[in-house]
Amino acid sequence: MMEVREGIVALADEAHTDTDTKTCKVTFLRSNSEPVTVVYEPGVTPYHDHGKEGSLLDIALNFGFDLEHSCGGNCACTTCHVIVKQGEENLTEMDDDEEDRLYMADGLTLHSRLGCQCVVTGDVTVEIPDVLDFIRHGPRS
Repeated sequence: MMEVREGIVALADEAHTDTDTKTCKVTFLRSNSEPVTVVYEPGVTPYHDHGKEGSLLDIALNFGFDLEHSCGGNCACTTCHVIVKQGEENLTEMDDDEEDRLYMADGLTLHSRLGCQCVVTGDVTVEIPDVLDFIRHGPRS
């Protein structure tokens, strides 16, 4: 009787995995280096209490990609500022706290977000702005 129950649970788990597994490709671009693309599984990747769970910052840290976050991902600075190049619709909507803080970011664009606040829901490509380059040359189109 015990073996049958285990078999049913295993089949149910296998069916659940096949239909519910969703992965998101997140590509990080940084000047003077190759793009880094990671495959993220929402709800599976461990959360390390930096930014919102499933945020760009959370994903970057899980995959060993260095994304500055001086405030620990608490929406209290702008060091995790990113510029969304593709997939903006695959990020959660910006809330008032993020919008207020974002105005302080160097190199602000219409596609800027804070990596600690935007949660990934699908494929996305973001650029990590080079703050020193911005100071030297100003914003780029």
